[in-house]
Amino acid sequence: MNLRAAIHFYFDFSSPYSYIASEWLEAVAARHGRRVQWHAMLLGATFQAAELKPPTGYPIKRDYVLRDFERSARFAGLPYRQPERFPIATQNAARVFWWLDAQDPARAVAWAHAGLRAYFARGVQLDDPVQLKALAAESGIDADTAEAAWQHPHWKERLKAVNEQAIASGVFGAPFFIVDGEPFWGNDRQAQIEQWLGSGPLKGL
Repeated sequence: MNLRAAIHFYFDFSSPYSYIASEWLEAVAARHGRRVQWHAMLLGATFQAAELKPPTGYPIKRDYVLRDFERSARFAGLPYRQPERFPIATQNAARVFWWLDAQDPARAVAWAHAGLRAYFARGVQLDDPVQLKALAAESGIDADTAEAAWQHPHWKERLKAVNEQAIASGVFGAPFFIVDGEPFWGNDRQAQIEQWLGSGPLKGL
């Protein structure tokens, strides 16, 4: 396998486009001999740094983006159900991600998939501790230990540091990808990422 630099993937558990991108990114990376380094972060922190609001926070955009979430998932062949409450706070799910990542990155990625699919395909409210613990148990993680992790100061600080690092790297939304130092924002950048990985830097960019 080509051991060139990993693709850095920044996502939030409350981002519909992160959910969609998470389902195609690993295959794209594998086709080009790359691996993916996942970064669970909080969009709220990046929005604050960029002086932005969530897409649904702009009245003129709200109806469109809600339609586009479902349409984009359908185009990708993915199940999608607009969550009853959206967006939600996802710090607890993200802290569990980093706790797992410290033990086994593959388990953290599996948790990321489980959380994104649960929220966007099944309506599991990840900000509800009861539902989050149930999802942990369903994912083969001891629920009480997961709760202890998301409440632990160490993992709170870890997530804070990740948010700060993301902002310092220029991340202002999700999904956000950094490939060989080149930033790509949005699920709709798949074709550009593919070309970059296959042919090197895009001419004229």
